[in-house]
Amino acid sequence: MPGQNEGADAHHPGVRHEESPRHRHLASPVLDPASGSAGGPVGGPVAGPAPGAATALSACGTLAEPELLLCPTCSAPLTGDAHRGRGLIGNGPADGGTGLEGVGTDRLLAALRASESRFRAAFCDAVIGMALIDAEDRIIEVNPAFAALIGRSVGELVRTHLHEIIDPEGMPDRLFSELVRGERERFRVEKQLKHREGHTVWSKVTVSLIRDGAGEPLYTLALVEDITEQRRLGDRLEYQALHDPLTRLPNRAYFFERLDAACLAPTDQPGPVESSDERRVGVCYLDLDGFAAINEALGHHIGDQLLIAVATRLRRGFDGRDTHLVARMGGDEFAVLVTDSLGSEQLTELATRILEVLERPFDVAGHRLVITASVGVVERSVHETTPTDLVKDADATLYWSKADGRARWTLYDPDRGAHQLTRQLLATALRPALERGEFTIEYQPLVGLADGAVHGAEALVRWRHPGYGTLSPDRFIPLAEETGAIVPLGTWVLEESCRQARQWLTEFPETETFVSVNLAARQIWDSDIVADVARALERTGLPARLLQLEITESALLGPGGRPLQALQALADMGVRIAIDDFGTGYSNLAYLSRLPVHVLKLDGTFIEGFREPAPADRPGLPELGSRRSDADEQIVGAMVQLAHTLGLTVTAEGIESAAQAERLRLTGCDTAQGWYFARPGEAELVAAILREGRPALDGR
Repeated sequence: MPGQNEGADAHHPGVRHEESPRHRHLASPVLDPASGSAGGPVGGPVAGPAPGAATALSACGTLAEPELLLCPTCSAPLTGDAHRGRGLIGNGPADGGTGLEGVGTDRLLAALRASESRFRAAFCDAVIGMALIDAEDRIIEVNPAFAALIGRSVGELVRTHLHEIIDPEGMPDRLFSELVRGERERFRVEKQLKHREGHTVWSKVTVSLIRDGAGEPLYTLALVEDITEQRRLGDRLEYQALHDPLTRLPNRAYFFERLDAACLAPTDQPGPVESSDERRVGVCYLDLDGFAAINEALGHHIGDQLLIAVATRLRRGFDGRDTHLVARMGGDEFAVLVTDSLGSEQLTELATRILEVLERPFDVAGHRLVITASVGVVERSVHETTPTDLVKDADATLYWSKADGRARWTLYDPDRGAHQLTRQLLATALRPALERGEFTIEYQPLVGLADGAVHGAEALVRWRHPGYGTLSPDRFIPLAEETGAIVPLGTWVLEESCRQARQWLTEFPETETFVSVNLAARQIWDSDIVADVARALERTGLPARLLQLEITESALLGPGGRPLQALQALADMGVRIAIDDFGTGYSNLAYLSRLPVHVLKLDGTFIEGFREPAPADRPGLPELGSRRSDADEQIVGAMVQLAHTLGLTVTAEGIESAAQAERLRLTGCDTAQGWYFARPGEAELVAAILREGRPALDGR
């Protein structure tokens, strides 16, 4: 091994350097086997430390003083008591001699050569790169593994400055300074090495400090491990984690990374602080219309190829700028992020172009497919939103587009968003509200047009919300049907209404006032409505003939036979069945004769024309309004006549005046309800009317 102070020169005899006073002491005297005198290493001039000194370096990390030799086996001083009498070193003189007088010279040199060989083998044959570096950051000695790592030879690397191989940018200056000053023993860092062919080699570098015999920093030793493949694997895994495997577009995680960065206030950028409030961000969130039908009809493999084709068009059309990012959010949903938006007009123009790009037919596996997309557009200042809120609003706006007819874009509307939020809050609170008893029932009298007597009352549920006040059924019944809460709510309304009708029967037995309860189609599908009705009648003691159930025409005449079977069973029990909003659904009159129905309730739109005076009271040519009034009267008259022919009675809703009531009476309509007779109110309202024997005419 070359001397520690001249490492390169031992391999390059033509190069000589002046020894510095600091390094000159590294050469340790050894016995020349030929002369028995002290000298340099065998076969060369005194140019560096003896092999034993090298062994001392590898064994303990420091350089031994020149007067002290260490055992190559156990690293103990060769002059120590531990080695006396072992045949290598005899008893030294008592006068403090060097202890070498009785040394077995041949055995000592053999041990030193063996130590040198072991160190050389460990250094040269190591599979990781190793380099010894001086205080001026120049390489003193390297091993072949290090040279091969960067495509160079050992000889040309000696005396090479470290920065010619390792990019100094990003080096931990503080840690390196602490190492040079002796305040730190080692540190690790991942760095790029410069390969001779121009590419970079990622490596894990461990830099350790080597001290001299006095403990002062002398050299640094760099251990270099090639981690290029690990980095490539890591890059591939990172790519897979942030990209969709089917379309190769950025995925939802990558989209949110970019969105988070776009919404982050640029506090470290020059310029006024308020400039961050002016930065804007926008999202076009799109969903393919009818994609599920393509999957079902042609198979998922065709659907996957269609998604790839859509992604290709979006990438080519909108992903070529730094401020635009096209991502697949999942399924058939995509998003285009604009990180430096110029305003909502830019985003709506972008949405228009997206629709135009996607409306061109796609040729996929021999199929010519035409699809459309619905797009939700959100654009706002970054200080007014968060990434989560932005995507949530964009997703909500997307479904507004679908609800409005599809194949269009919709810009986010805060008022509509607030309404949607209210709907969501109400939907979430429905079931707990029922448990807390926040619902109540109001009753509106059903009055006979021929005798003016109250024949029954419709039960109308109300929600006395602690925050929003009293809510009418149209505010929460659709939500209850969507969430399934209509089943427990409907069961409660049914039983409470039957209990109240039983009280009226007990107080006014001669009137036999019935109660009419609305029945949602989902109550038939999601529960055993026949058992629920039977249970309510049994618990309350109400006769079945005094219960009327109202179901809409569309739900009754829709596909499937389960509603008809349930209604037939209820009719067989003696319960009255009424079709609500008749005339707005299927209107299958031939089918009507086979339904278990007792009452038709005319939709309010047919009653609007009855607000005008009777035609006989208006001389001259009929105007447009009067012609509509005449048509409505003829339609209602025909439906009443048809119902009577089938043995059904007819009820009209929304009566607001005496003229309407009279004209309906003339058509033969049986019963009516509306504000003209009484507004919905507490059960006592119906009881008061029954006591008086006539309706309370609020409109008179």
